[in-house]
Amino acid sequence: MSLVQLYISTELGREISAALGEMGIIQFRDLNADVNAFQRAFVADIRRIDNIERQIRLFQKLMDTHGVEVPRITTDYYAIPAARSTNEIDVLVQRCNQLEDRLTHLSESHQSLYEKYLNLIEFRQVLNATGPFFDKAHDNASEIRRSLDNDNVPLLEGADIAESQPSSSLARMSIGFIVGTISRDKIAVLERILWRTLRGNLYMDAIPIEAPLTSVKTGEPIYKDVFVIFAHGSQITAKIKKIAESLDAKLFEVDDDANIRRDQINQTNIDIQDMDTVMGSTKSTLLAELAAIADDIPAWIVISVKEKAIYSTLNKFIYDPSRKCLIAEGWCPSLDIPSVQRTLQDVTEASGVQMPTILNELHTNKVPPTFHRTNKFTGSFQGIIDSYGICTYREVNPGLATVVTFPFMFAIMFGDLGHGFIMTLAAVMMILFEKKLDKAQRDELFDMAYSGRYIMLLMGTFAMYTGFLYNDIFSISMNLFKSGWKWPSEWSVGETIEATQVGTYAFGLDPAWHGTENNLLFTNSYKMKLSIVMGFIHMTYSLFLSLVNAIHFNSMIDIVGNFLPGLLFMQSIFGYLVICIIYKWTVDWYAIGVSPPGLLNTLINMFLSPGTVEEQLYPHQSKIQVILVLIALVCVPWMLLMKPLYLRAQHNKAKREGYQGLTTTDEDNVNDNGESVPVEMDEEHEFEFGEVMIHQVIHTIEFCLNCISHTASYLRLWALSLAHAQLSSVLWSMTLSTSFGMTGAMGVVMTVVTFTMWFVLTVVILVIMEGTSAMLHSLRLHWVEAMSKFFQGDGYAFEPFSFKAILSEDSG
Repeated sequence: MSLVQLYISTELGREISAALGEMGIIQFRDLNADVNAFQRAFVADIRRIDNIERQIRLFQKLMDTHGVEVPRITTDYYAIPAARSTNEIDVLVQRCNQLEDRLTHLSESHQSLYEKYLNLIEFRQVLNATGPFFDKAHDNASEIRRSLDNDNVPLLEGADIAESQPSSSLARMSIGFIVGTISRDKIAVLERILWRTLRGNLYMDAIPIEAPLTSVKTGEPIYKDVFVIFAHGSQITAKIKKIAESLDAKLFEVDDDANIRRDQINQTNIDIQDMDTVMGSTKSTLLAELAAIADDIPAWIVISVKEKAIYSTLNKFIYDPSRKCLIAEGWCPSLDIPSVQRTLQDVTEASGVQMPTILNELHTNKVPPTFHRTNKFTGSFQGIIDSYGICTYREVNPGLATVVTFPFMFAIMFGDLGHGFIMTLAAVMMILFEKKLDKAQRDELFDMAYSGRYIMLLMGTFAMYTGFLYNDIFSISMNLFKSGWKWPSEWSVGETIEATQVGTYAFGLDPAWHGTENNLLFTNSYKMKLSIVMGFIHMTYSLFLSLVNAIHFNSMIDIVGNFLPGLLFMQSIFGYLVICIIYKWTVDWYAIGVSPPGLLNTLINMFLSPGTVEEQLYPHQSKIQVILVLIALVCVPWMLLMKPLYLRAQHNKAKREGYQGLTTTDEDNVNDNGESVPVEMDEEHEFEFGEVMIHQVIHTIEFCLNCISHTASYLRLWALSLAHAQLSSVLWSMTLSTSFGMTGAMGVVMTVVTFTMWFVLTVVILVIMEGTSAMLHSLRLHWVEAMSKFFQGDGYAFEPFSFKAILSEDSG
């Protein structure tokens, strides 16, 4: 990475930023960090773009409300260029303003008409519901009057009054009434409040509306009741209205005369028809306007995002009044500097500006960002590393090795030829149709699988390989080669028989072990020891990456003070254990008539009883173990003290000789025009022996303890492999195998049913759930057990000014 400085003509600032945003290879530094965001030069331009984005969001909301489909922004839209001039932005601003005024007016008109339409529908329901009640009330006006005058009369709810009583007019008796609608769950509350407030001096009835009404605010269906309340006196009537309105009741003006109500119903029906016609015309106009701009919305979004990014980047530049130019600084990959220079030259020549754009490389001690070139295959594996931590600048990148080690560790736990094939097939299908899937709308879970399709491809391929080694396909063994064991030709039912070894199986596990009584004992021992061997190889390989780092950074003290004692400590204990495991595999103990020694007891007694060997594995074992224990013990103080003491001696020596400032010659800091350029330095930290010592103590304790715990952690390779195989075997025996003994039509039906159950459970449990579990365990082995041996992860990611990255983040 190189720190570059750009001198850009003020006339070309926007065009240069747009070109560099399309390239996406410069991470600009903010040279105005001490300037308030509202005081920067291009705040007004950003506000204009913010207003365009607000208007676009308004258009999208209207389209979602009225069911107009908007094309989804895919990678195809990323190629849409930013506005070539400010005039194009002015045209877009003007068009968006006009569309906002027109669409807002149409939307508000449609909303207003819709509210009136719903009110008319509700009013018609009220008229239809109260008609029979008013007809009955006219015939019983005197009874209602007596009810209102008597304080002891209880609240009447639809009282059945004899129709034979003489009729009288409500108006002549000074009886007022209130009609309205209220939510059905509030009608009882209204009755109780009115009863307690008016002491029963009212006559009330409620009529349920069968068809649900539509809420004006939410558009959801609500159930209401029509209520009619009779009372006398203007004060009581006003009080009833306030109580009803406090419970969100809606009041209507309804006449008690039947003829007038009939005219009201006819007029309401006419108004509803007219309103429906006008509302349909308004909505058609609104939909036509929205449909006309629907295809333009993605392009406007891309343009606005790019324009906002351009001006946000220009706000990071500083203006040089003496040269009348913009000055920018940023990190750029050194290999890409020539392409940047060509782009700057092309933009300058195309614009016709006489002042050239100058690019200088600055000498600096600042730590550059970390950048790894990836493609769609390696990018997902690099993401595994970056999720844990960003590599320190120029530190060895474990992402490349992860391409192999991650799926292989997964495959050891997941090894099954059939399950691996299903996973591989799923990954291949996502890869073949990745162009279509990339443009499609994906949910969160499927997007995770799609993003890791190449990881899944290797995991499935490696799982097929290990399944071939384990001789396991859907928990069934494969007899591909001649077995190395021969069973007796004659045997009785219930008799225990033993096989005789007559050779060696060509590749993988011999199928003769399948179904035997000691199969689990054999596979347990084999896989447990294999997991320790694989863990030791993985950790040793990772430890050697720390040697690569120390050689690259020319840190001899890290080689002598950390790597060598750490390597000797690990090899003297766990390297010795792995050698013993392999040696024990190579000896035919039963042929020589000796019981094979237990390696766990050997390792424990090696430290608890040095020089004592209860079960000898090889000659001179006791002397070799004593030497290895002494080497391990010496490595602890070696690792603990050597680096801190060396650094203190170096510091004291430099202090006696006097510190010398870091200087550079003029010829090292001259740009292409012969001008001197500044050299930026990071602040140096004062040496603290106590801090270094504490850090080394923690490192030593962690390394020694982790050698033990991390080796034991690799036993998860054995445990999950065993669990996966046993679960697969149980699923097979409880589903598909139960139908094989049946014949006839019942056998066919049971085979289809059990096969469906077996396949679904295999995919859901054994492939998806077990695969996710094995993947997470493999992830832990890389993050904790392996990367702790060498990975510092103190860097920060290279995040260039890139339109593609910004658009991907916004669309995501």
